[in-house]
Amino acid sequence: MNNSTETGKTAAITSYILGIGVFIAMSMNSEDKNAFASFHIRQGLGITLTFISLGLIISHFDSLMISAPMWIFVLVLWSYGITSAIKGETKPVPLLGTFFQKWLSSIS
Repeated sequence: MNNSTETGKTAAITSYILGIGVFIAMSMNSEDKNAFASFHIRQGLGITLTFISLGLIISHFDSLMISAPMWIFVLVLWSYGITSAIKGETKPVPLLGTFFQKWLSSIS
């Protein structure tokens, strides 16, 4: 497992670049499927989709009191995910990580 982790670590870390990073990591992982990279690609894609969804909902309100918690929430998820990828761990992000793995299971 350690060799698999080291092989997929670059793609796993890349997947946490919000937006484009997920697609870069998916292309990096397209030929030689790596379970570690796939796990973090699903986590990164879930965080990106959460960021976009919350941003669309909250954009209708023009209040820092509403938008600041969203930014903090996404920042906590992102920092937890990227730290896990750097350490070589497959811990799902808090609250939503297990759902990301279930909902995005077709991505490998």
